[in-house]
Formats: sequence, structure tokens, C-alpha cells
Amino acid sequence: MACIERPRRRPPPDPVAVLRGHRAAVNDACFHPSLPLLFSGAADGELRAWDTASHRTASSVWAHAGTAGVYSVAAAAGLGNKIISQGRDGTCKCWVIEEAGLSRRPIFTVKTSTYHFCKMSLVKSPSFTHSVRLSSSCETSDVEPPREGTEENTESHVVKPTEDPQEHGEGITSSGQTMMAIAGQESSQVELWDITSARKIISLPQSSSADTTDHPTKQKGLCMAVQAFIPYESAGHVNILSSYEDGSTLWWDVRKPGLPISSVKYHSESALSIAIDGSCNGGISGGADDKVVFFTLDHPKGAFTLRKEIELERPGIAGTTIRPDNKIAATAGWDHRIRVYNYNKGNALAVLKYHSDSCNAVTFSSDCKLMASCSTDTTVALWELYPPKPQSKLDDVKSDEVSC
Repeated sequence: MACIERPRRRPPPDPVAVLRGHRAAVNDACFHPSLPLLFSGAADGELRAWDTASHRTASSVWAHAGTAGVYSVAAAAGLGNKIISQGRDGTCKCWVIEEAGLSRRPIFTVKTSTYHFCKMSLVKSPSFTHSVRLSSSCETSDVEPPREGTEENTESHVVKPTEDPQEHGEGITSSGQTMMAIAGQESSQVELWDITSARKIISLPQSSSADTTDHPTKQKGLCMAVQAFIPYESAGHVNILSSYEDGSTLWWDVRKPGLPISSVKYHSESALSIAIDGSCNGGISGGADDKVVFFTLDHPKGAFTLRKEIELERPGIAGTTIRPDNKIAATAGWDHRIRVYNYNKGNALAVLKYHSDSCNAVTFSSDCKLMASCSTDTTVALWELYPPKPQSKLDDVKSDEVSC
């Protein structure tokens, strides 16, 4: 009896380029929102800018000294020609992108006094820009703002909280894309900072609710991951998802800083990474266990809804990301693998096996054409996966009709 030969599955693709030059584990990477640049930060403190067209180093600086290293890097349209680096030395630094590459010195350094393994998060907004309003009850710490004209000045200076933080009753208005969320000086808290004024705006939960028995986060351990965002339904107020050592994730609204509006526990071990989609209506999380979780956010009810749970053969997801068009999601695994998923359906699309050591982060370019993965093996790999279809003129007309 003749056997019917079944078509073989297409093998996973190889990277289109491998960026070599770092001499230590690469902890994080991010694309510039409009320029053909990729930034990567390594455990020895080096911050590099790569030209994504030529696949060569554009420039590099020693951003964070000693053994602290660069733990996170971030860029956003709202920051323009600046990027933020975070080190485990208790500082976040702002760098200017000049014609010759990165500025030799940061234009300012924010002394956050946070020493942990939680990567910072810039505020993600849906398609249109919101004005961010923080309630008048927000706790603030007074800090020395950057000097006037520092954008043109490469001289570095430090801005840090005063010894005696004071509350004030004035409301604060700022652009959401100039704020960052970070695990707090008290490791179970989350802090929201305004980058442009180098001001700590609020801590979640507020210090006033410090009763250990009823404290919403102290029993959950260290904050391991944060994601700040502005949903349509929040009237421009920042929301934050924070994940903890016990596997739980909390949903905060800055208008209610004392208690989270919702809490879930999707992971049996530490929840290490979380990403929210472009519409701010759902996301994906990974942890030290063997699960990848897809969830939605029910804004009217203020509740999480589990959409899909995927079991892995090997545990450990260090990084998660969702492509800006909400079609593809990817995870970075301890098992040296990058896993790619259909975000809407939650099904696996590919397992990428280039790296020879733990993968620490994965990120997509704003035009959805490139994906970058970085690893303890000191390399950054560039991938072209399921490129978005070019929009036709008919699609443009239809979108115009919808927007009208």
C-alpha cells in the first residue's frame, strides 16, 4: 500500500543579520520610532546604536559603569531624538541622538535609587495622543529639574529626589509619552516618573497604606515587570500593569493610588515580563514557570479575562512583545528560543533557534518590518517575519470613510 507523502512544514527562518560587537550579555534592545536605528544595552554598561540598513555600529557609549550594566533601553515618538537607558546602578539616563550618533554624555541623569531586575516602561497610548491628567491627590517628590537649554548641551548632570519628599495639591498635566513607570525604591511599589522634569509623580500603592496585613503588594514580593499605558476609557489617565515575584499581576489607575482596580495570578512562579497591545485592550505575559498567557482587559468592569494559556516544554520567559499592528506576538526564552505567535488567535507560528544562550528581550520596529532579539550570547539578531502587507489605495479610501 502506497504511503501518501505529506508536505513538510516550512523550517523556521534564519536571522537576516546578526549584530556582533558587545562583549557582555545583551539585556535589552529597542528600535527608534522613525530613524533606521536599533539601540542595545549590555551587562558591562555599554549602550550601542546600530544602523539597521548597513547592520553596523553607528556609535557606542559606556552608559552605566561598573558591574551594574545597562538593563533596559527605551525610545518613543514623544521623546523625539532622545532615548532612555536604565542601569542597575540606581539611575536612568537620557541620551541625545546626534549626527555622529549618541551623545558622549547623557543630557541628564535621574537618580531613582532603585536597584532591581525590573525593566522600566514608557507609557503606551492607543493611536491618538492623549493628554495625561493625574489626580490632585498624587504623591510627588520634589526634584531638581534639568537646566534650561540642556537639549543642546551635552554636559551631564544629575537630578535626584530631595531627602524630604513633600506632597502638594496641584494637578499635573503632561504628555504620556514623556513618562516612565519603574519598580520603586521600595521593591514592592511602582513609581511613575515624568522624564522631562525628572520628577517622581506617584508611588503605587501610596506609602500611607503601609499596614502590612492589608498591604496590596508587600506579600507579593518584588515587582518584576511593569507596563504603563493609557486606555481610551481612562480619559487620559495613566494605567499600569505590574507583575510580582509570586506570579500575580495588578492593574492600577493613578486616580486610585491606594489599591489596584484588579488582580490576577496567572503564573505559579515569578511573573517576569508583560506587554500590552497597541489598542491597550489586552496583552501577553510570561514568567519563570512554563506558561505564556494571553489576556484581555475589561475596562468597564476593571477586570482581567484569560484568553489563552499556552504550556511550554521548557520554563522561563524573560521578555514579551506585541507587534504594533497587533498581529504578531513574540517571547524571549531561557531555553535560547524566540517563540512567535499569532496574537489574535494565540496559536504558535514559529520557534526561532539562532541564539546559543538565554534570550533576554525581543522587540518589533514601529513599521512592523523587523524584529530584534538579544541574548546572553552577546549578539543581537534581526529577523523579517510575516511582513505586513502594503496598504492599497482602496484601503486608504475605506479608512478615510470610516474616520469620517
